[in-house]
Amino acid sequence: MTQLETFRNQKDLFFETDQHSPLTAEQKSSFDGLNYFPENNELRLELKIEEFETKESIKMQTSTGDVQDYVKAGKIHFTVKDELAELTVYQSHHGYFIPFVDKNGGKVTYGAGRYLDPPLLDNGQLEIDFNQAYNPYCAYNENYSCPLPPSENRLSVAIEAGEKNFK
Repeated sequence: MTQLETFRNQKDLFFETDQHSPLTAEQKSSFDGLNYFPENNELRLELKIEEFETKESIKMQTSTGDVQDYVKAGKIHFTVKDELAELTVYQSHHGYFIPFVDKNGGKVTYGAGRYLDPPLLDNGQLEIDFNQAYNPYCAYNENYSCPLPPSENRLSVAIEAGEKNFK
């Protein structure tokens, strides 16, 4: 079993059994695992963050109409199937955060977007592993307030890695 398969099995167990799961009791009763793309090594990247000179504080809209505070840290640039793409990287007290919507949004993936929480590596680059792209809790339960990806993080390419729509 790969490290990613182990992670996914643990996440499924959390969703099915943990009291902090975003699933309702009714959803848990018929839950048989989250829906994922197959592991995609081409979308596991180490990228340099091009830091912004001025780190602008922003208020990001959420799914419930609230706002959450973030700092625009910089941009990352990468290629998906020979197509250039870029995403803005945000920072909060939890670390780096990349909310995004890809070309599959609303079809194969959650329409309001998915998230990455990339760690900063010892070499100063971010580990961008789209296999770890996950749906926010509001994809499972409307009682959660989730940040919505800003327009600058709407990709014209399909990211075929990570979580798909919830069944």
